Amino acid sequence: MFKEKINPESLPKHISIIMDGNGRWAKQKGFLRALGHEEGTKAVRDVVEGSAELGIENLTLYAFSTENWNRPKLEVDTLMRLLVTSLKKEIKTLIKNDIKLNAIGNLDTLPKKAQKELNEVIEKTKNNNRMILTLALSYGSREELIHAVKDISQKVKNEELSLDAIDESIINQHLYTQNLPDVDLLIRTSGEQRISNFLLWQIAYAELYFSKILWPDFRREDLYEAIYNYQTRERRFGKTSEQIS
Repeated sequence: MFKEKINPESLPKHISIIMDGNGRWAKQKGFLRALGHEEGTKAVRDVVEGSAELGIENLTLYAFSTENWNRPKLEVDTLMRLLVTSLKKEIKTLIKNDIKLNAIGNLDTLPKKAQKELNEVIEKTKNNNRMILTLALSYGSREELIHAVKDISQKVKNEELSLDAIDESIINQHLYTQNLPDVDLLIRTSGEQRISNFLLWQIAYAELYFSKILWPDFRREDLYEAIYNYQTRERRFGKTSEQIS
């Protein structure tokens, strides 16, 4: 329904999604939280394929935050296992849809098996160019910004970079997302209305869309509704309506 209403000439170049509600979905149905995460992978597959089909160039999914390490060990182990099995299972889908896999975050903290599988899929899809799918894993925006500040400071100290040369482009070059454009549309599912330490720098001018749907039930049609909503908004980037008309 919403897909037909979308203007293909004004698609967001970069969509990011906070995939929230797996645990609540499971709890509502009397299941263990692990089953909610497993069901969530079905939503990932449908939304990724739907994004590529529509012509979205960049899709970033918040898969595991730095704070998620504090969850019960069983849940963390389940998420890491799902990461490995999903990557193995979805490699054919990525290749079929000409999707390039990317990952951002403190990836060294992931289990070795997960790192190995992740690197293999990234390598096998590196020449795909229909869409870039980025997984934010062990990711925290504040940690990312701290790393960027440290890297820039070290370069200034070593006289590789002058203080006056530091601007937005320099900061962008030192972020995990250095090869991605700023986010145009940020979607969060499950009815929660917060950012949760996700891409704080990159969403400075993003349109925010909050859906009440729990992530395991979210599908491409729900994504299309969010994109249609995005296209009805006036993006002014600090200017007046008259200036951009």
